[in-house]
Amino acid sequence: MKAMVIYEYGGADVFRYEEVEAPQIKPDELLVKVNAAGVNPIDWKIRKGMLKFISGNKFPMILGFDLAGEVLEVGSQVKSFQVGDEIYGSLSVPGGAYAELATVSQKVAAVKPANISFEEAAALPVAALTALQSLRDKANIQPSQTVLVNGASGGVGIFAVQIAKALSTEVTGVCSSKNLDFVKSLGADFTIDYTQQDFTENQVQYDIILDAVAKQTFDNCKKVLKPNGVYVTTLPSLQNMVSIGLTSLFGSKKAKFILAQPNTTDLIYLNELIEAGKLRVVIDRTYPLQELAAAHIYSESERAKGKIVINRMGE
Repeated sequence: MKAMVIYEYGGADVFRYEEVEAPQIKPDELLVKVNAAGVNPIDWKIRKGMLKFISGNKFPMILGFDLAGEVLEVGSQVKSFQVGDEIYGSLSVPGGAYAELATVSQKVAAVKPANISFEEAAALPVAALTALQSLRDKANIQPSQTVLVNGASGGVGIFAVQIAKALSTEVTGVCSSKNLDFVKSLGADFTIDYTQQDFTENQVQYDIILDAVAKQTFDNCKKVLKPNGVYVTTLPSLQNMVSIGLTSLFGSKKAKFILAQPNTTDLIYLNELIEAGKLRVVIDRTYPLQELAAAHIYSESERAKGKIVINRMGE
């Protein structure tokens, strides 16, 4: 099979488009023909060597966590899927989705909703699960609360705005001026143009602040958190990790870190939102597998409005 392989950490030019052996499934896995793969910031952070503590140094590596495709083979212990099923899901570290074929555990896969494409399905897992688990599991979101999403037009942000609205909260989205109308179209009640004002200096307070782009710190945000408010970040910076430790012991305002945990139950919940018309996927750009380097460079620019997806895997 063809795959994008890296033999060392570095820039986007480390990718090699090569023929490699097809993966072999374990008893609880599916062999999937990959129709589309999502691009997430964690992918290029691993590629650059920023997350060696989780990815290690075993090369060659095939990166990419999110995928959607068709089941070609099922392991002996698989009960919920069969050959021919159209599925999507997320892989374990370091990935493996940037290839024509991949193996997926049945515990982190779900049948693709019929009303979305493979590309849309591949855009979901990491970003949408990060948004869902941040709001529901870390922040214990409740109806009528006020939620601020920093980075509302990005990969995680687009899902956070929609999920927060589906859970009957008041949502403020922070983004650049060019994306204000877009974020409103996702359901945001209010928007803040970060090029014109700093939300941490406003007088408004929020029950939940989700820093989906990890551009702020708890120390900056705590003054605009309500008593018992929760700040959630997607990046465990040293300053935030200190705050997370301290607020777990002292004070009513809490700082928390999210690392999405893929699982079928939560993917099915996303399916229900999609099928009910409460959650839509926004894809900024698609690239063929051979142009993965360009996709990573665009993701690193942090200018994407929504998600970046790899398709045309075998061309």
